[in-house]
Amino acid sequence: MSKANKDQQHPLYNRDRPIIENLLVGEATDYNLAELARLRIRYSSFPGARDIQSDLDKILVQWGLSEEELFEKTRALHSRGGIYKSRGKKEEEDWN
Repeated sequence: MSKANKDQQHPLYNRDRPIIENLLVGEATDYNLAELARLRIRYSSFPGARDIQSDLDKILVQWGLSEEELFEKTRALHSRGGIYKSRGKKEEEDWN
């Protein structure tokens, strides 16, 4: 039995879907750029979540960016720091 053609459900799909919905109607703010880059990395080689992958592509087009440009911008943002600071917490990173 081959699993090669079987799409999987991403364990964080239900948490990420609302974020993507916000990005689809949002603007390319520093925070939104960081979120888009984080999600592009998370889903880039995932065998499933095709709707999310398609929507992430749409957002890049809407914002007039290539993936390379997105990653270049977000590397600069992260090197300055503070993108994910909130409510007095230490900076958090989500590498799931």
